[in-house]
Amino acid sequence: MNARSLPIAGRGAAKYVDPSLDLEDEIARLKKEKNAVVLAHYYQDDEIQDVADFIGDSLQLAQAARATEADVICFAGVHFMAETAKILNPDRVVVVPDMEAGCSLASGAPAERVAAWKARHPGAVLVSYINCSAAVKALSDYIVTSSNAEKIVKHVLEAHPGAPILFAPDKNLGGYLNKKLGVTMELWPGTCIVHDTFSERKLVGLRERHPGALVLAHPECDDVVLRMADFIGSTTGILTFASKSDRREFIVATEPGILHQMKKNAPDKTFIPAPPEANCACNECPHMKKNTMEKVYLALRDLEPRLEMDPALMRASRVPIDRMLQLST
Repeated sequence: MNARSLPIAGRGAAKYVDPSLDLEDEIARLKKEKNAVVLAHYYQDDEIQDVADFIGDSLQLAQAARATEADVICFAGVHFMAETAKILNPDRVVVVPDMEAGCSLASGAPAERVAAWKARHPGAVLVSYINCSAAVKALSDYIVTSSNAEKIVKHVLEAHPGAPILFAPDKNLGGYLNKKLGVTMELWPGTCIVHDTFSERKLVGLRERHPGALVLAHPECDDVVLRMADFIGSTTGILTFASKSDRREFIVATEPGILHQMKKNAPDKTFIPAPPEANCACNECPHMKKNTMEKVYLALRDLEPRLEMDPALMRASRVPIDRMLQLST
């Protein structure tokens, strides 16, 4: 198991796990025994990525959840991602290693407040980033991820000419789209606690020390960071760009969990995580990192904690998700 330099609150498993167990072997056994798959986001610990059946960003994970034929889905990510898997598989068992693995964007946009915001703009089209609750998805006309946001917003502009567009809950991604597409979507005032923490001052210093490095940034970053980026893209976009580039050194402004796959894809290249402003591990998502190998093992062993959702909510929130998946083909 990989050692961690700093502890993150809430990582301890609620139940005892025999430390002599080979968790990789046990997880493989349980997956076979229960016809289960492990879906993991790129921001998970390296060891969880290595036992996952599929690793991806939010769009890829939604597509994988829709395609799976497994009876059990163990979702190693955060709560809204597991909700999406359940919405797409209402009759399957969906377990979450840690049900407290949330998201600052989702929690910062309560459905009742988003509903009131939408009501103040009659005739507006609500476009929501996938990093939101199922209740907000049910209010939304379109769902986007960082991989497909530009394409879907262009579609919205064509399909709803002249209509005002509301974008929630990430103002950084929305601002990036406004600037790139020359539109004026009204933005919900939310940010990701990880992507909003990268330091312009420290990034300038890092570029001075690594003059040949390209800066790769996720569009959830603040505009001051995006203006310094040589490439802006989704998690998968960043991974693909670095793998194909003929450059050898990269400064990566997104959650550093992605570096594991970047190093696997291009072991001869150097990847440097962009630093946060404070002297902390604030560039690590504390929600993503609540999941551990022990919790993945327990979730598969006990089929708990199990995600259950209201059927009516699942039906309503599936409409814009299906629309997103159709527009992403």
